[in-house]
Amino acid sequence: MATNQPAARAMWRLYEPIHAITYFAPETRAATDALGLRGGWMSYFGCRAAPLGPASAALVTALFYNFHPAMVARAVPDVWGYASPEQLLAARLEAADDAICRIFGAAIASDAVAEAATLARTAAEATDNAGRPMGAANAALPWADQPHLVLWQASTVLREHRGDGHVAALLTAGLGPLDAHVSFSAVRTDWSAAAVRTYRHWSELEWAESEDGLRERGWLDEHGRATAAGLHGRANVEQLTDRLAEKPWIELGPVRTRRLAELLRPLTTAVFEAGTLPVPNPWGLAPPDD
Repeated sequence: MATNQPAARAMWRLYEPIHAITYFAPETRAATDALGLRGGWMSYFGCRAAPLGPASAALVTALFYNFHPAMVARAVPDVWGYASPEQLLAARLEAADDAICRIFGAAIASDAVAEAATLARTAAEATDNAGRPMGAANAALPWADQPHLVLWQASTVLREHRGDGHVAALLTAGLGPLDAHVSFSAVRTDWSAAAVRTYRHWSELEWAESEDGLRERGWLDEHGRATAAGLHGRANVEQLTDRLAEKPWIELGPVRTRRLAELLRPLTTAVFEAGTLPVPNPWGLAPPDD
């Protein structure tokens, strides 16, 4: 683990790519296409929302937080007419199984994967999910039997637990869904504002209105770049997100947390080397440093 960042952030950078296999691996799209779902975004919204049951568009929009409501409404609730949440939970687990076996190769049956699964599950079972609907919904699912799927499932619980906390941090900072994107893109160099706007389906006018509001707060300059206040504000959001995500790692303890990081590093590297997770990506994730 990097020594210059909190354990919660260092571990997120290692387990998030394993969770993200669900949405980027072609196996998931093949599985949801077989169920009759239409397109990649219906696959994404259906698979991610499935732990909630047949959720409404309003609920998915609120919990996922940063997608344009109209984008969500094109997929939800129609997705439940093609496949039930139970069918999609089974499909995403089967797809994760196929994708991870392909990506990890011979390592799938290794003692390292089994140990990583045990440690990750211990961390996931230590999450405090009160007030965290996505984390709670995933934590309530039955555990898989195979170690590589336990690792994927634990990564998913930890990711959604952290995501719920991130939404709380954004709300605390007074950043609405689009403000979150605009302020984040203003501090990034690897992912353009236009790419973020297009990816989440916000219009140019809506983006400009958010920029105006952040400019009035002193977070952006006249060119849309982050000011000192904007940089400080975003740093506070990330710091609060880390604080809200630290309980699993406190419970796991520094020795076991470092051991899990050591075990995850080559597995996360394999995800990137397989081309599963694009670089750049919406989260600013990159392959682990050597």
